[in-house]
Amino acid sequence: MNVEVAVVPAAGRGSRMLDATRVVPKALLPLVDRPALQWVLEEAVAAGVRELIVIVSPGVDDLVFSHFEGMGGLDRVGDLQGISIRWVVQERPLGLGHAVLQAREAVDGRPFLCMLGDNIMPPGSPCLTRLTRSSDGRSVMALRTMTAEEVSSYGIAEVGDWLDEGVVEIVGAVEKPGPEAAPSDLGFLGRYLFNAEVFDLLAGLEPGYGGEIQLTDAIEMLAAGGRCLGVVVDEVPLDVGDPGRYLEAMTVLGLHHPETAVAYREFLASLAGRG
Repeated sequence: MNVEVAVVPAAGRGSRMLDATRVVPKALLPLVDRPALQWVLEEAVAAGVRELIVIVSPGVDDLVFSHFEGMGGLDRVGDLQGISIRWVVQERPLGLGHAVLQAREAVDGRPFLCMLGDNIMPPGSPCLTRLTRSSDGRSVMALRTMTAEEVSSYGIAEVGDWLDEGVVEIVGAVEKPGPEAAPSDLGFLGRYLFNAEVFDLLAGLEPGYGGEIQLTDAIEMLAAGGRCLGVVVDEVPLDVGDPGRYLEAMTVLGLHHPETAVAYREFLASLAGRG
């Protein structure tokens, strides 16, 4: 399946990254030489996306617009030349599902990739390509094996038949169930391929876990109707929403970046030698 549009929810308030996010929105926290959001957008472009729909919170839209489209426009920003970006404001923080729903008009009935703005896949990850290649017309979710601790923090899939190596039917989903109630150890890692039918489901949802409109609840409805597949990937996303994981992300990306890799590796080795 050829998918040319991606939705990137980036309206999170960054409460785990205070006090930094009092000044800088979580989506614009720097990682090596660019903001976190730019890494996500460039991942989408590398997978063939030509149109990006970014969901931001009120007051942040001016800041992100200034970075990406000020001072000469997108042609001067990383690998985003020739790409169209539409900024959509989520006026109230009613949950991830509600954030995705704000993109309905811009998506206009097309299949779309959905990428969480605070999860960065390691450079070179084939995750998005695997999603598009695995679709048989159904929505496809990226999954990874979670630890017992993680199943309390992520949406978890209930799986059915395995269709191919690493491809499984998803028959149910639950948000942050905890290890005792988890239907499997396969959780959603923040990369999705949806058909536009998901918008009808999101529009009809009542608040779920945490009093928010949960994307996982819409996935549950897709799964119950036999409309959802999962692709198990090996990569663990880099989470920039937590101070410790943010430092890990900075290290991984710093060791990958061609302009910093050699010197940074030598620096880390020198620190290890002092221990």
